[in-house]
Amino acid sequence: MEKKIFDIIPPKEKPFSGPAVYIEEKKEIPKKVEAPPKASIPKIPILKLLFILFVFLVLIGAVSFLFFSKTKIEIWPETEILTLTDSVVISLDDSGIISGQIFKDQKSKTQDFSASGTALKEEKAEGIIKVYNNYSTSSQPLLINTRFVSTDGKLFKSVQKEVIAGGRYEKGKLVPGETDIRVRAAESGESYNIGASTFSIPGFAGTPKYTAFYGKSFSPMTNGFKDEVAQITQEDLDKAEIALIEELKRESRDFLKTALPQGFVLLEETISQEITEKNFSEKAGKKADSFSFQSKVESEALIFKKSDLENFAKDLINSSISDDKKFQEETLEINYSLEIDEERAVLNIEIKAKIYQDIDLEKLKKNLSGKPFQEVELFLRDQSWISRIEIEKGPLWRIKVPESLEKVEMKLNLD
Repeated sequence: MEKKIFDIIPPKEKPFSGPAVYIEEKKEIPKKVEAPPKASIPKIPILKLLFILFVFLVLIGAVSFLFFSKTKIEIWPETEILTLTDSVVISLDDSGIISGQIFKDQKSKTQDFSASGTALKEEKAEGIIKVYNNYSTSSQPLLINTRFVSTDGKLFKSVQKEVIAGGRYEKGKLVPGETDIRVRAAESGESYNIGASTFSIPGFAGTPKYTAFYGKSFSPMTNGFKDEVAQITQEDLDKAEIALIEELKRESRDFLKTALPQGFVLLEETISQEITEKNFSEKAGKKADSFSFQSKVESEALIFKKSDLENFAKDLINSSISDDKKFQEETLEINYSLEIDEERAVLNIEIKAKIYQDIDLEKLKKNLSGKPFQEVELFLRDQSWISRIEIEKGPLWRIKVPESLEKVEMKLNLD
């Protein structure tokens, strides 16, 4: 908008014709200048934006496919199963093709077993009685098995020869001599476990000594017993021995297999086991509820490195096929049986593996580059060593294998 310029001429003075009047000068209020409106950015619809993005991605994919896609040629060669047999000695030194080692283990264990037999257990009560001599100052010898009868009629006998001390006079009165002796009940059973009692000596019956010699117990008779109890039989011992030794042998065999050094093969036929120790805590006939049995087993076996056998098999295959053949290591299968005599162990080996024509893929790729696909297919299908081919050509208008080897992928399938 154009600005106009006006000349401002000051007003001329007019002659004063009246009283003086004060006139207030009006101040001019500046007007607010508004900013010019901003230019609006046109909005693009979201669907149109997505469509543009989609077209862009398609173009990128197409360019990548045209310039970077490869031709892929997959070849499946003819294969056959090769089977070979041979034998090899396992030596315990480094002189043979396969070197063996002795792998050892020992296991020992103590285990408790219950007795299955029964027997009558009888024990006779025993105790101490004090025998008094109120007969004379002379001592009185007693034979072994001298009988003593308690007030309730229980018969006991002395267990050894004894001498009863004589009495002595004090103030004109005979003080009885006394001697402690051990006695045992005439019969077994708990009924002889009697308490304190007075005893007479039947052997003196009918004589003055019968009333002058007597005994007293001041504590109960004990250990009288009569009942059926468990008893260890020979069959118990035999069964315990068989059970524990079989367990030890099994554990030792399992250890040899599971603790085998990595990369080694164990020949189970060579496992030998020896019982080096066995002890029972009790003998047959012992009256007891249980007994223990302790045993030790030593085991050993022949082992060899798996890699030694595999290397032998591979060498045997390579020496049995022509130079233009190869074998597929993934299909290698080795079976063997063992023959053992006093001096050596021999492995009889059967080897199986797939073999196929050796192919130089890089050389073949060079020979096929730049040639029409039809010619390539005819050439490959005409090869006797090829059983099947698949070709992924790339773009539809591609009619021949690319000249650039980087755009040709060749793969050999052995499955």
